[in-house]
Amino acid sequence: MNAKTCTAFEGIHCVASGNLADVARKVKKAMDGGASETVLIFDDFTGELVEIDFRGTARDVLQRLGSESIDAEVRSEEPPRGPGRPKLGVVSREVSLLPRHWDWLNAQPGGASVALRRLVEEARRLYRGRDKIRRAQEVAYRVMSALAGNLPGFEEATRALFAGSAEGFERCTDAWPSDVRDYARRLSTAAFHG
Repeated sequence: MNAKTCTAFEGIHCVASGNLADVARKVKKAMDGGASETVLIFDDFTGELVEIDFRGTARDVLQRLGSESIDAEVRSEEPPRGPGRPKLGVVSREVSLLPRHWDWLNAQPGGASVALRRLVEEARRLYRGRDKIRRAQEVAYRVMSALAGNLPGFEEATRALFAGSAEGFERCTDAWPSDVRDYARRLSTAAFHG
């Protein structure tokens, strides 16, 4: 099984949170017990919906989940083919630049590839905090849109999220159902405390 952590909601109520297999097992039980609302499962890292085939028994669900996870892991371990240095993890991709940019890159020590890698690493270091904040905002917004899009204060909470106002965000989410509010706040923590 992969180590993905997820959170599942039946309407506005959290029914499970944890690793993917545990969440799938609990959601299957809730569905078999007659869950009255649609169940949404969110990837805690990306905020994206996780699709799981719940046909059959709980064992069937977990077996499919296990084989899909293993297949994905095997595909991700296959070395890239083509130009580059596959053993080092270097992957060749197309980059479109203006001629003056190519001239500058080619004039750098080590050539264009070395210069581009150096620039990317420098930018990653320089903007690490900003990128962490942006990612947390995007993750929280994805989940909020799905769970709280019709709740009072959603638009104000969204503005506070992207403005970096933790106090405003908390104020706007206070009246939300506790499970939705707590999950949105948990996902948005890094947006305010990058």
